[in-house]
Amino acid sequence: MIDVTIRGAGIFGLSVAWACAKRGAKVRVVDPNGVAAGASGGHVGALAPHVPENWNTKKAFQLESLLMAETWWAEIAEASGLDPGYARHGRLQPLNTDHDVQIAQARSEGAIRLWDGKAHWKVTDSPGEWAPFSRTGLWVRDTLSGRLHPRWACEALAKAVGGVDREAPDAGAVVWATGWQGLLELSEHFGQPIGNGVKGQSVLLKYKAADQPQIFVDSLHIVPHADGTVGIGSTSEQAFQQPDTTDERLDDLIARVRDHMPALADAPVIARWAGVRPRAKSRAPMLGAWPGRPGHFIANGGFKIGFGMAPKVADVMADLILEGRDKIPEDFRVQDTL
Repeated sequence: MIDVTIRGAGIFGLSVAWACAKRGAKVRVVDPNGVAAGASGGHVGALAPHVPENWNTKKAFQLESLLMAETWWAEIAEASGLDPGYARHGRLQPLNTDHDVQIAQARSEGAIRLWDGKAHWKVTDSPGEWAPFSRTGLWVRDTLSGRLHPRWACEALAKAVGGVDREAPDAGAVVWATGWQGLLELSEHFGQPIGNGVKGQSVLLKYKAADQPQIFVDSLHIVPHADGTVGIGSTSEQAFQQPDTTDERLDDLIARVRDHMPALADAPVIARWAGVRPRAKSRAPMLGAWPGRPGHFIANGGFKIGFGMAPKVADVMADLILEGRDKIPEDFRVQDTL
Protein backbone atom coordinates (compact mmCIF):
# COMPACT_ATOMS: atom_id res chain seq x y z
CA MET A 1 0.00 0.00 0.00
CA ILE A 2 1.32 3.43 -0.96
CA ASP A 3 1.29 5.98 1.86
CA VAL A 4 2.45 9.02 -0.13
CA THR A 5 2.36 9.80 -3.85
CA ILE A 6 4.72 12.54 -5.01
CA ARG A 7 3.86 14.32 -8.25
CA GLY A 8 7.11 15.72 -9.59
CA ALA A 9 10.68 14.35 -9.67
CA GLY A 10 12.54 17.61 -9.18
CA ILE A 11 14.45 18.54 -6.05
CA PHE A 12 11.40 19.34 -3.89
CA GLY A 13 9.40 16.26 -4.87
CA LEU A 14 12.32 13.85 -4.47
CA SER A 15 13.42 15.42 -1.18
CA VAL A 16 9.94 15.15 0.35
CA ALA A 17 9.80 11.54 -0.84
CA TRP A 18 13.12 10.80 0.86
CA ALA A 19 12.08 12.43 4.15
CA CYS A 20 8.83 10.44 4.19
CA ALA A 21 10.58 7.18 3.28
CA LYS A 22 13.12 7.68 6.08
CA ARG A 23 10.21 7.76 8.52
CA GLY A 24 8.90 4.45 7.28
CA ALA A 25 6.30 5.60 4.74
CA LYS A 26 5.92 3.75 1.47
CA VAL A 27 6.34 6.39 -1.22
CA ARG A 28 5.87 6.54 -4.96
CA VAL A 29 7.28 9.35 -7.12
CA VAL A 30 5.54 10.01 -10.43
CA ASP A 31 6.78 12.23 -13.23
CA PRO A 32 5.94 11.72 -16.91
CA ASN A 33 9.21 13.38 -17.89
CA GLY A 34 11.51 11.48 -15.55
CA VAL A 35 14.08 12.65 -13.01
CA ALA A 36 15.15 16.31 -12.94
CA ALA A 37 13.53 17.04 -16.29
CA GLY A 38 12.76 20.64 -15.36
CA ALA A 39 14.60 23.33 -13.41
CA SER A 40 16.39 20.74 -11.24
CA GLY A 41 18.36 19.46 -14.23
CA GLY A 42 20.61 22.50 -14.61
CA HIS A 43 24.38 22.81 -14.16
CA VAL A 44 24.95 25.25 -11.32
CA GLY A 45 24.14 23.69 -7.93
CA ALA A 46 25.11 26.68 -5.78
CA LEU A 47 23.95 26.26 -2.18
CA ALA A 48 24.52 29.89 -1.27
CA PRO A 49 22.99 31.82 1.64
CA HIS A 50 21.24 35.13 1.62
CA VAL A 51 23.24 37.92 3.20
CA PRO A 52 23.34 38.01 7.03
CA GLU A 53 21.33 41.20 7.56
CA ASN A 54 17.66 42.23 7.72
CA TRP A 55 17.00 38.84 9.27
CA ASN A 56 13.67 37.18 8.51
CA THR A 57 11.92 33.81 8.51
CA LYS A 58 13.14 32.89 5.05
CA LYS A 59 16.80 33.53 5.92
CA ALA A 60 16.55 31.63 9.22
CA PHE A 61 14.94 28.66 7.47
CA GLN A 62 17.61 28.69 4.79
CA LEU A 63 20.41 28.83 7.38
CA GLU A 64 19.08 25.78 9.15
CA SER A 65 18.70 23.93 5.85
CA LEU A 66 22.24 24.73 4.69
CA LEU A 67 23.62 23.55 8.02
CA MET A 68 21.67 20.29 7.65
CA ALA A 69 23.01 19.66 4.16
CA GLU A 70 26.29 17.82 4.82
CA THR A 71 24.72 15.07 6.94
CA TRP A 72 21.59 14.96 4.79
CA TRP A 73 23.41 14.42 1.49
CA ALA A 74 25.82 11.93 3.08
CA GLU A 75 22.83 9.80 4.12
CA ILE A 76 21.45 9.94 0.59
CA ALA A 77 24.83 8.97 -0.87
CA GLU A 78 24.98 5.97 1.47
CA ALA A 79 21.40 4.89 0.75
CA SER A 80 21.74 5.20 -3.02
CA GLY A 81 25.37 4.31 -3.63
CA LEU A 82 25.56 7.44 -5.81
CA ASP A 83 27.53 10.64 -5.27
CA PRO A 84 25.37 13.79 -5.19
CA GLY A 85 28.50 15.91 -5.59
CA TYR A 86 28.05 17.76 -2.29
CA ALA A 87 30.90 19.76 -0.75
CA ARG A 88 31.10 22.86 1.41
CA HIS A 89 34.05 24.90 0.16
CA GLY A 90 32.51 28.32 0.71
CA ARG A 91 32.20 31.25 -1.67
CA LEU A 92 34.22 34.28 -2.79
CA GLN A 93 32.83 37.66 -3.88
CA PRO A 94 34.96 40.62 -5.01
CA LEU A 95 34.48 44.00 -3.35
CA ASN A 96 34.97 46.68 -5.99
CA THR A 97 34.19 49.90 -4.09
CA ASP A 98 34.79 51.29 -0.63
CA HIS A 99 31.02 51.22 -0.14
CA ASP A 100 31.02 47.49 -0.92
CA VAL A 101 33.70 47.00 1.73
CA GLN A 102 31.71 48.90 4.36
CA ILE A 103 28.61 46.83 3.67
CA ALA A 104 30.60 43.60 3.76
CA GLN A 105 32.17 44.49 7.10
CA ALA A 106 28.75 45.22 8.58
CA ARG A 107 27.49 41.89 7.28
CA SER A 108 30.50 40.19 8.82
CA GLU A 109 29.35 41.44 12.21
CA GLY A 110 25.82 40.31 11.37
CA ALA A 111 27.05 36.81 10.57
CA ILE A 112 28.71 36.52 13.96
CA ARG A 113 25.37 37.23 15.61
CA LEU A 114 22.93 35.60 13.22
CA TRP A 115 24.89 32.53 12.14
CA ASP A 116 25.77 31.73 15.76
CA GLY A 117 29.39 30.81 15.02
CA LYS A 118 28.39 27.93 12.74
CA ALA A 119 29.72 29.71 9.65
CA HIS A 120 31.58 32.92 8.86
CA TRP A 121 31.30 35.87 6.48
CA LYS A 122 34.63 37.67 6.43
CA VAL A 123 36.46 40.30 4.42
CA THR A 124 39.84 39.02 3.23
CA ASP A 125 42.81 40.27 1.24
CA SER A 126 44.07 36.73 0.61
CA PRO A 127 41.56 34.94 -1.62
CA GLY A 128 43.99 32.51 -3.23
CA GLU A 129 44.70 32.09 -6.93
CA TRP A 130 41.12 31.06 -7.82
CA ALA A 131 39.50 34.46 -7.54
CA PRO A 132 38.07 37.20 -9.74
CA PHE A 133 39.72 40.62 -9.88
CA SER A 134 38.76 43.07 -7.11
CA ARG A 135 39.32 46.82 -7.50
CA THR A 136 39.81 47.25 -3.76
CA GLY A 137 42.00 44.18 -3.33
CA LEU A 138 39.41 42.77 -0.93
CA TRP A 139 36.91 39.94 -1.16
CA VAL A 140 34.16 38.40 0.96
CA ARG A 141 34.72 34.78 1.89
CA ASP A 142 31.78 32.92 3.46
CA THR A 143 32.08 29.41 4.83
CA LEU A 144 28.37 28.57 4.72
CA SER A 145 28.05 28.13 0.95
CA GLY A 146 28.13 24.62 -0.43
CA ARG A 147 27.63 23.04 -3.81
CA LEU A 148 26.36 19.88 -5.42
CA HIS A 149 25.86 18.52 -8.90
CA PRO A 150 22.12 19.04 -9.55
CA ARG A 151 21.50 16.02 -11.77
CA TRP A 152 23.69 13.72 -9.68
CA ALA A 153 21.83 14.85 -6.56
CA CYS A 154 18.43 14.14 -8.09
CA GLU A 155 19.54 10.77 -9.46
CA ALA A 156 20.83 9.82 -6.00
CA LEU A 157 17.55 10.82 -4.39
CA ALA A 158 15.53 8.94 -7.01
CA LYS A 159 17.49 5.75 -6.40
CA ALA A 160 17.27 6.17 -2.63
CA VAL A 161 13.46 6.26 -2.79
CA GLY A 162 13.13 3.34 -5.19
CA GLY A 163 12.93 5.09 -8.55
CA VAL A 164 10.43 7.22 -10.45
CA ASP A 165 7.34 6.05 -12.34
CA ARG A 166 6.27 7.77 -15.54
CA GLU A 167 2.61 7.04 -14.85
CA ALA A 168 0.70 5.85 -11.77
CA PRO A 169 -2.59 6.69 -10.02
CA ASP A 170 -2.82 8.73 -6.84
CA ALA A 171 -2.64 6.73 -3.63
CA GLY A 172 -2.40 7.88 -0.03
CA ALA A 173 -1.46 11.49 0.58
CA VAL A 174 -0.59 13.33 -2.63
CA VAL A 175 2.15 15.96 -2.84
CA TRP A 176 2.20 18.30 -5.82
CA ALA A 177 5.76 19.38 -6.59
CA THR A 178 5.19 20.11 -10.26
CA GLY A 179 7.34 23.17 -10.87
CA TRP A 180 6.47 26.29 -12.81
CA GLN A 181 3.69 24.67 -14.81
CA GLY A 182 2.17 23.53 -11.53
CA LEU A 183 2.18 27.13 -10.32
CA LEU A 184 0.33 28.20 -13.46
CA GLU A 185 -2.22 25.43 -12.89
CA LEU A 186 -2.65 26.55 -9.27
CA SER A 187 -3.20 30.12 -10.46
CA GLU A 188 -5.95 28.91 -12.75
CA HIS A 189 -7.44 26.70 -10.03
CA PHE A 190 -7.60 29.51 -7.44
CA GLY A 191 -8.48 32.22 -9.93
CA GLN A 192 -5.60 34.48 -8.93
CA PRO A 193 -1.84 34.74 -9.51
CA ILE A 194 -0.03 32.15 -7.42
CA GLY A 195 3.30 32.08 -9.21
CA ASN A 196 4.98 31.80 -12.55
CA GLY A 197 8.11 30.63 -14.28
CA VAL A 198 11.39 32.45 -14.85
CA LYS A 199 13.63 31.04 -17.55
CA GLY A 200 17.31 30.51 -16.82
CA GLN A 201 20.24 29.49 -18.98
CA SER A 202 23.48 27.94 -17.75
CA VAL A 203 26.63 26.41 -19.15
CA LEU A 204 29.09 23.71 -18.14
CA LEU A 205 32.80 24.25 -18.79
CA LYS A 206 35.55 21.65 -18.61
CA TYR A 207 37.99 22.82 -15.97
CA LYS A 208 39.41 21.13 -12.86
CA ALA A 209 38.86 23.18 -9.72
CA ALA A 210 36.98 20.70 -7.52
CA ASP A 211 38.45 21.87 -4.22
CA GLN A 212 38.02 25.58 -4.89
CA PRO A 213 35.26 27.85 -3.53
CA GLN A 214 32.41 28.94 -5.73
CA ILE A 215 32.51 32.49 -7.06
CA PHE A 216 29.78 35.13 -7.17
CA VAL A 217 30.63 38.04 -9.43
CA ASP A 218 28.60 40.28 -11.75
CA SER A 219 25.44 38.36 -10.74
CA LEU A 220 27.05 35.11 -11.98
CA HIS A 221 27.44 31.90 -10.01
CA ILE A 222 30.64 30.04 -10.89
CA VAL A 223 30.58 26.62 -9.24
CA PRO A 224 33.37 24.01 -9.50
CA HIS A 225 32.16 20.41 -9.46
CA ALA A 226 33.84 17.20 -8.40
CA ASP A 227 34.01 15.80 -11.94
CA GLY A 228 36.37 18.42 -13.38
CA THR A 229 33.68 20.75 -14.63
CA VAL A 230 32.51 24.23 -13.65
CA GLY A 231 28.83 25.13 -13.75
CA ILE A 232 28.00 28.74 -14.56
CA GLY A 233 24.66 30.51 -14.46
CA SER A 234 22.34 31.92 -14.90
CA THR A 235 20.11 34.27 -16.80
CA SER A 236 16.74 35.40 -15.44
CA GLU A 237 14.17 35.85 -18.17
CA GLN A 238 10.67 36.93 -17.23
CA ALA A 239 9.40 36.69 -20.80
CA PHE A 240 10.26 33.76 -23.03
CA GLN A 241 8.81 31.72 -25.87
CA GLN A 242 11.12 28.70 -25.92
CA PRO A 243 11.61 27.33 -22.39
CA ASP A 244 14.35 24.83 -23.22
CA THR A 245 16.35 26.69 -25.90
CA THR A 246 19.62 28.54 -25.31
CA ASP A 247 20.42 31.71 -27.22
CA GLU A 248 22.67 34.78 -27.33
CA ARG A 249 21.98 35.52 -23.64
CA LEU A 250 24.04 32.47 -22.78
CA ASP A 251 26.82 33.55 -25.14
CA ASP A 252 26.94 36.86 -23.27
CA LEU A 253 27.08 35.01 -19.94
CA ILE A 254 30.04 32.92 -21.17
CA ALA A 255 31.88 36.04 -22.34
CA ARG A 256 31.38 37.75 -18.98
CA VAL A 257 32.66 34.73 -17.09
CA ARG A 258 35.81 34.54 -19.19
CA ASP A 259 36.40 38.24 -18.59
CA HIS A 260 36.08 37.95 -14.81
CA MET A 261 37.91 34.62 -14.47
CA PRO A 262 40.99 34.46 -16.75
CA ALA A 263 41.57 30.88 -15.59
CA LEU A 264 38.45 29.93 -17.56
CA ALA A 265 39.38 31.86 -20.71
CA ASP A 266 40.16 28.74 -22.71
CA ALA A 267 37.96 26.24 -20.85
CA PRO A 268 35.84 24.41 -23.44
CA VAL A 269 32.05 24.50 -23.29
CA ILE A 270 30.78 20.94 -22.90
CA ALA A 271 27.06 21.51 -22.26
CA ARG A 272 24.43 24.23 -22.48
CA TRP A 273 21.12 24.20 -20.63
CA ALA A 274 17.92 26.19 -20.48
CA GLY A 275 14.91 25.62 -18.26
CA VAL A 276 12.21 27.39 -16.31
CA ARG A 277 12.38 27.82 -12.54
CA PRO A 278 9.21 28.02 -10.43
CA ARG A 279 8.78 31.31 -8.59
CA ALA A 280 5.90 31.64 -6.16
CA LYS A 281 4.25 35.03 -5.78
CA SER A 282 5.89 35.51 -2.37
CA ARG A 283 9.32 34.48 -3.76
CA ALA A 284 9.53 32.04 -0.85
CA PRO A 285 8.86 28.30 -1.14
CA MET A 286 5.14 27.51 -1.21
CA LEU A 287 4.46 24.68 1.24
CA GLY A 288 1.51 23.07 2.98
CA ALA A 289 -1.92 21.54 2.62
CA TRP A 290 -3.90 22.28 -0.54
CA PRO A 291 -6.86 24.41 0.68
CA GLY A 292 -10.19 22.66 0.07
CA ARG A 293 -8.58 19.46 -1.16
CA PRO A 294 -8.13 17.06 1.79
CA GLY A 295 -5.16 14.72 1.57
CA HIS A 296 -3.37 16.86 -1.02
CA PHE A 297 -0.30 19.01 -0.38
CA ILE A 298 1.85 21.50 -2.28
CA ALA A 299 5.65 21.84 -2.30
CA ASN A 300 6.67 24.30 -4.98
CA GLY A 301 8.37 27.62 -5.71
CA GLY A 302 12.01 26.80 -4.99
CA PHE A 303 13.26 29.41 -7.52
CA LYS A 304 17.09 29.58 -7.38
CA ILE A 305 17.27 28.34 -3.76
CA GLY A 306 15.48 25.00 -4.11
CA PHE A 307 18.52 22.78 -3.57
CA GLY A 308 19.69 24.80 -0.59
CA MET A 309 16.22 24.77 0.99
CA ALA A 310 15.51 21.10 0.21
CA PRO A 311 16.63 19.41 3.47
CA LYS A 312 14.47 21.65 5.67
CA VAL A 313 11.56 21.74 3.20
CA ALA A 314 11.52 17.95 3.17
CA ASP A 315 11.62 17.79 6.96
CA VAL A 316 8.68 20.14 7.57
CA MET A 317 6.61 18.57 4.80
CA ALA A 318 7.13 15.09 6.25
CA ASP A 319 6.08 16.43 9.66
CA LEU A 320 2.85 17.74 8.16
CA ILE A 321 2.00 14.84 5.87
CA LEU A 322 2.83 11.93 8.19
CA GLU A 323 2.31 13.38 11.66
CA GLY A 324 -0.02 16.34 11.20
CA ARG A 325 2.52 18.72 12.78
CA ASP A 326 2.64 22.07 11.03
CA LYS A 327 6.10 23.61 11.42
CA ILE A 328 5.94 25.52 8.15
CA PRO A 329 6.78 29.22 8.55
CA GLU A 330 3.83 31.51 8.01
CA ASP A 331 5.57 33.23 5.10
CA PHE A 332 5.74 29.88 3.27
CA ARG A 333 2.23 28.53 3.87
CA VAL A 334 0.02 27.96 0.88
CA GLN A 335 -3.01 29.57 2.51
CA ASP A 336 -1.03 32.74 3.23
CA THR A 337 -0.38 33.27 -0.48
CA LEU A 338 -4.07 33.22 -1.40
